[in-house]
Amino acid sequence: MEDSSSAAYIRLVHRLIEECILFNMSKEECMEALSKHANINPVITSTVWKELAKENQEFFEVYSRSRAERASERETKERIQNMVSDSSKDRV
Repeated sequence: MEDSSSAAYIRLVHRLIEECILFNMSKEECMEALSKHANINPVITSTVWKELAKENQEFFEVYSRSRAERASERETKERIQNMVSDSSKDRV
């Protein structure tokens, strides 16, 4: 019985990690969210994430690059917005 409940728990963590990925969360953000909202030990989340990444290496490589590109795009947008904001302050 122990094994089936452990397997069910791992499947739950797996499903919740997939939800985190849908929200474009990093591993660290996912660990924090599952700890806070589902009371799942971050070590368990990290372990399951690592196993998923090992089994789905290509997906996680693309996911990681995609997250990095989005972060870079956000950073660029913020810089442009700050420059525009600063230049409009200079005019006043």
